[in-house]
Amino acid sequence: MFDTKIAVLLRDDLAVWQRLNVTAFLVSGIGTARPEVVGEAYRDADGTVYLSEFRQPVMVFEGSRELLAAARAKAVARGLDVAVFTADMFGTGNDADNRAAVRAVRADDLDLVGIAVYGPKNAVDKAFKGASMHP
Repeated sequence: MFDTKIAVLLRDDLAVWQRLNVTAFLVSGIGTARPEVVGEAYRDADGTVYLSEFRQPVMVFEGSRELLAAARAKAVARGLDVAVFTADMFGTGNDADNRAAVRAVRADDLDLVGIAVYGPKNAVDKAFKGASMHP
């Protein structure tokens, strides 16, 4: 078992392609900010090298717009690592525009469609209280 947790919370009204896209974007932030959560490269029996992956599971949850906002606020207040994805980011085509879309909106007004959180397991669980496991 791990002392830490990687968890994603997705808004419950997203299309399937949006859920997958948002999850991929969000967890990439954790891997770059916390290299200790990434294991060593994989190799098959032929010696082909594959990319490293997280050393621990990524738990995916879903919840309402209000639950996302509350979870973001709790995670930030607890000092957890947080990645955000807003509805505005679906309309951008690059990283600079994504950052500008987030920067243009106050934290409490972000139209969140997903967040990823990394930190001590019990703190992440408290931040995500009320969320359901993704079906």
